[in-house]
Amino acid sequence: MTLKSFMEIVGYRITEGYEYQWKCFGPKAYALNYWNGDHNGFSVSVIFDTLTSVVYCMEACDYQRSRAYRIINPEFTAAHEQEINTRIIDDLAWDDVHWIDLELMDDFEEKARAIVAGIDYDTRISIPLDLPDDLLLEAALNAHRQGITLNDYIYNALRELLVDFERNPEAVKARARLLKNEE
Repeated sequence: MTLKSFMEIVGYRITEGYEYQWKCFGPKAYALNYWNGDHNGFSVSVIFDTLTSVVYCMEACDYQRSRAYRIINPEFTAAHEQEINTRIIDDLAWDDVHWIDLELMDDFEEKARAIVAGIDYDTRISIPLDLPDDLLLEAALNAHRQGITLNDYIYNALRELLVDFERNPEAVKARARLLKNEE
């Protein structure tokens, strides 16, 4: 997360800046924002430290589709969550629109660039996944057999797992404990 990536996403256009009022990111937190001026348009923001240039958070709001994406620097996630709890507020972007927290900068940049460009984008959330080599090879071979990409295969497997979990959470937890004990 860098100021450069934010500036590139917004085409080096800034419409406002202000001292960030929450304390979770420290006393030198400052926000820059680019809003395209359309209430059915978009805005993209960055919160950073004016002394160190550490980026704490980036946000991309798609008002047309009522979606709000955010990525918070992992070093400051706990402090941010604590301030939300201290303030006793709902963590909403606006009205009834909840933030969609992303974990990968590539995912955020892809969505933010598409929002700024006014084009459709993949609303699925990318997650980091570290699989052992043998499991990754097995998944790749199964994906090949099914004629789909590895990403689609893993997406389908995780989706199936979530369906199973919704149906019977205790059974899925028990199965996970068994697999963990086999390691």
